[in-house]
Amino acid sequence: MYDTFSEEYDHFVNWPGRLAYEMPFLLDQINSVVDRPVGTTRILDTATSTGMHAIALAQKGFVVTGTDISEGMINIAKKNAAAAGVDVFFTRAAFGEITHRVKLVPTGRGLPFDVVLCLGNSLPHVEGKAELEDALNDFYACLHPGGLLILQNRNFDRVLAEKERWMEPQSYSDAHGEKIYLRFYDFLMDGHIQFNILTLKRLPEGQWKQSVMETRLFPITHELLIQSLENTGFCRIQLHGALSDTPFDVNSSGNLVVTAIRK
Repeated sequence: MYDTFSEEYDHFVNWPGRLAYEMPFLLDQINSVVDRPVGTTRILDTATSTGMHAIALAQKGFVVTGTDISEGMINIAKKNAAAAGVDVFFTRAAFGEITHRVKLVPTGRGLPFDVVLCLGNSLPHVEGKAELEDALNDFYACLHPGGLLILQNRNFDRVLAEKERWMEPQSYSDAHGEKIYLRFYDFLMDGHIQFNILTLKRLPEGQWKQSVMETRLFPITHELLIQSLENTGFCRIQLHGALSDTPFDVNSSGNLVVTAIRK
């Protein structure tokens, strides 16, 4: 799905608005834990997509590496970094193999990291509980003791309780036409969720075209995530309702944001 969607992704996300909202929280969390100079602080942005968080952090002076399972996303991330004039090392890696892949990162950019990020509801792409703990073990191995992990998922407690199918539409227009992106969930019998993106495109001539992409998600509740983090060895686990200081409310928060420390 994401190789196909990589060319669309930066149209789909309002990056200026999103980064303006999220970066203050990320910087506050990083600065509260990391006590070394910015220019020597190593950050790993897993599931980096088109690299926008990684690029924004590099612009602040951090040493940043980005990984993603999608080669298409990595290619776009490299183009975005070049356009922004920043040095970010991007490489393809799936959850569970990141530690191995970043061993190949140039000296001074790789293991161990001070901070590992997994944002944008990426972690629920694991297949189940075992794969979730494999991914968390992978993150743990990438961090030095005392290192910071920041996760951002949908609040699946609320999604499951309310059978919340639809998300806010996104739109984009340019000289080639107008696009509307409709995101919705299908709740599967095996407990997984199918995440769908319906794209409606209106050409300059007024004709409409449509396409659908889908992928499976494993809905990670807050209790399962806390348990899995503790099983992995993380401590000082804190919950937030967004990438801000918003408290997490199981019934109302749109997101589940977790910060945790490697022992």
